Amino acid sequence: MNQIEPTYDKQYKCIKCQQVFTSKRVRSRFIKVDGYDSDFLPRYSAGSSNPLLYYIQTCPFCGFSYSEDFVSLFPPGTEVKIQTEVCDRWAERSYSGLRTTEEAISTYKLAIYCAILKQEKRITIAGLNMRLAWLYRLEANEEQEQRFLKLAIDNYLASYTNEDFRGSKISEIRVLYLIAELARRTNQNELAIQYFSKVLEQQKRSTEPKIIEMAREQWQTMRMKEKI
Repeated sequence: MNQIEPTYDKQYKCIKCQQVFTSKRVRSRFIKVDGYDSDFLPRYSAGSSNPLLYYIQTCPFCGFSYSEDFVSLFPPGTEVKIQTEVCDRWAERSYSGLRTTEEAISTYKLAIYCAILKQEKRITIAGLNMRLAWLYRLEANEEQEQRFLKLAIDNYLASYTNEDFRGSKISEIRVLYLIAELARRTNQNELAIQYFSKVLEQQKRSTEPKIIEMAREQWQTMRMKEKI
């Protein structure tokens, strides 16, 4: 009897060059979470596979890298720019097999670059930067974690301002919380308190009480530190 592997090959059609390729996905039965960090980084159990490593699909033929949050349409001029900046410079290689953390980090950086060139929504770019920061946290690389958390904040702020998170999987209150929590993690305390307060202002109409509770705890802790 063949043993079931934690990962399987899923077929994708590149939204840029239309070539078909495979990329690994983790079977749900092999994903076991012990808990979450305060910015929602899942902490997987020992022996569990990490689906964060396979969040990005990288086309081995043209190099275009993307997540399932990308839209399939390309705004005018962006496809030509991606062709010039990414595809024409691509030295064909594959990320379709099992990935190391280092390889996964490369796919995220490619995806962030592609997302910027493609003019993806800021909410999508923010999520890519935050997940990349998470990978660096798992590698205990604080300098790079801080760098990408700050980029995530910039994009979450832009998303909140232009409201491009609407229609996405992420609610307004979660965007506000993430701005606050990532600001706290990057020692931008004034910004953190400001946005934790915005979360608490919405507590009467929120359908996400856990986020309200987390924001209240962080807000109170930060206020207490200010008074000391």
